[in-house]
Amino acid sequence: MNLLDLLIAPAHAQAAAAAPQGGLFGGGLSGLILPLVLIAVMYFLIFRPQAKRAKEHRSMLDKLSKGDEVLTNGGIAGTVTDIGENFITVEIAANVRIRVQKGAIANVLPKGTLKSA
Repeated sequence: MNLLDLLIAPAHAQAAAAAPQGGLFGGGLSGLILPLVLIAVMYFLIFRPQAKRAKEHRSMLDKLSKGDEVLTNGGIAGTVTDIGENFITVEIAANVRIRVQKGAIANVLPKGTLKSA
């Protein structure tokens, strides 16, 4: 008998409990159902709508032309005066023009919105 045995009880091997079989969380093929369902739900609730919004935004930027009234992500409203490959020049007041990235355009406003404001 060792002095250490008095302080720490010796560990005895125990038989492992049998894993439950069957059901949704059981082994085999049925164990894959829950992760596949979660992936499908994530796809339809998160990834697909986000891709649709990004596609609509790209389409809006492609249709942008001079004279369109736009609203930027920063809340600045103005009229498009020049369109480059990556940047757009927006006139926000008489002879006041700013350059913003194309991606910063949030919405295209209906014609005459800025004049009525």
